[in-house]
Amino acid sequence: MSVLVNKDSKIIVQGFTGSEGTFHASQMIDYGTNVVGGVTPGKGGQTHLDKPVFNTVADSVKEVGADTSIIFVPPAFAADAIMESAEAGIKVIICITEGIPTADMVKVKSYLEGRDSRLVGPNCPGVITSDEAKVGIMPGFVFKKGRVGVVSKSGTLTYEAADQVVKQGLGISTAIGIGGDPIIGTTTKEAVEMFMNDDETDAIVMIGEIGGQLEAEAARWIKADGNRKPVIGFIAGQTAPKGRTMGHAGAIVGGKDDTAQAKMEILKENGIHVVESPAEIGKKVAEVLSKK
Repeated sequence: MSVLVNKDSKIIVQGFTGSEGTFHASQMIDYGTNVVGGVTPGKGGQTHLDKPVFNTVADSVKEVGADTSIIFVPPAFAADAIMESAEAGIKVIICITEGIPTADMVKVKSYLEGRDSRLVGPNCPGVITSDEAKVGIMPGFVFKKGRVGVVSKSGTLTYEAADQVVKQGLGISTAIGIGGDPIIGTTTKEAVEMFMNDDETDAIVMIGEIGGQLEAEAARWIKADGNRKPVIGFIAGQTAPKGRTMGHAGAIVGGKDDTAQAKMEILKENGIHVVESPAEIGKKVAEVLSKK
């Protein structure tokens, strides 16, 4: 069992022939990811990186059985790219694009309701299942195979957490960067739930930040679910001035419950092992697993 992507996922790259799509698709292929082609309207029938190019996502589904897409499309066109993938029946849609207008994402969120498609992102680093599939922009060499799942709003903290875990002699099952925009697809709670139900994950690292209620919702679900697996939590933005947007568009403190300290208390109240610094993540994971 794996979370979201694995060695058998058939991945297409939307925006395949652009500079970003080309660079990161090359990295994904070098990692061993099963990239089966890409989509660039008007270039169907060509090859790129020794993979077929299609005019539409529907063509890629029909011709090569694509079931996962990663989107490197400019912000003005990214929402349409997401909806095109969902309409074509793509099961996992990973959108890297940042700067998508919020109004566009409102439409996307509504469009996806009731459809059998899961969106990760936008404005995220993607998803990686160690030694199987890298569907995103993360540095693959950091991730070693193991049994610790990672869910994070922050790309750089995803890599930092993975590095800390690996340095403890452990490894990562899957890491999911959910993105930090105000409107995203997969939430912290949904990602945690997938890890709780994954036979190949023994512990979960949950990284959040100031602003919003995603971490609190996840924490309360974890406790209600019976704390089946240990969760190590970290909240970024502990020194952020009140009312300031820090980092991601969604990281703005709107009330007393949105602060880093308030979130950390909520996590602790719900049985999560909270660390004060990302440098402590690996040691805490190793400590908690040694007591299981």
